[in-house]
Amino acid sequence: MAVAAIPSFYLYGEPHRAVEDGFVHAERLDDRSRPHEWTILPHAHADLIQLFLLEQGGGTMRAEGENLAVTAPALLIVPAGIVHGFDWLHESAGAVVTLSVRHLAQLEGRYPGLAAVFDRVGVVYPDEAATGTIGAGIATLMRELGWSAPGHGAAVDAALLAVLVETLRASGGMRGSIRAAPGHHQSLVARFRARIDERFRLREPIAIHAEALGTSESRLRVACARIAAQSPAAMLDQRAMLDAKRALLYTNLSVAEVGFAIGFADPAYFTRFFTRHAGMSPRAYRRSGSA
Repeated sequence: MAVAAIPSFYLYGEPHRAVEDGFVHAERLDDRSRPHEWTILPHAHADLIQLFLLEQGGGTMRAEGENLAVTAPALLIVPAGIVHGFDWLHESAGAVVTLSVRHLAQLEGRYPGLAAVFDRVGVVYPDEAATGTIGAGIATLMRELGWSAPGHGAAVDAALLAVLVETLRASGGMRGSIRAAPGHHQSLVARFRARIDERFRLREPIAIHAEALGTSESRLRVACARIAAQSPAAMLDQRAMLDAKRALLYTNLSVAEVGFAIGFADPAYFTRFFTRHAGMSPRAYRRSGSA
């Protein structure tokens, strides 16, 4: 049976390959959009995160099955692994900054809280001053990435930090207040999220996850509540639902096959699980996405 796989690119249209730890890239929006007739089909980047600055025009951003109307000036935030695509108006203009998740982790190690910029996919509408600062930072970043003058690495990071800090501040309206949290809670939840990504299809009990992480169920619950505002079980279910929705929207797997792929041997149980979380059956969700 042929399955329509979700493309995973390095940069859009480029075959997936290993990403260097310090990878940073910046380009104009139309560099990739114009050759593709201003339509970027749904795809994902396994190890890259992206920030789009839309300075002119607008369009539609599709992220994990949701359609978000966008009007300039705007910031579009795309974490790693998110299936996303765009339909831009032809007069659109702006820039795209891409960096590796490991480079962001290195910056987060030096400046805790910075990675919160990419906590979730979304659209932010910055004020004129913030838009100008971010635009200037991206222009500097492009210039520094185009040559190797003395201090090149430091200059790239300085421009990138200016962009990320201004974006973090501008995104407060979308996310609500971003609370600083104890480092050990952040570390535990980060390790739990990584384990979820690797093993969510096994449907393991929370106790097994906690033991593997060297903590107790109660400590894991507290950390997840403070950092993610969710229970560990809810985080597991959310990850399973993400894969299920992707498969329903972007592949021709049957509902039973989708359930089996994320760890449900019983199709009826998977249907009940999905319906409880999505408010509609898997078949109805598939129909709604193709309408």
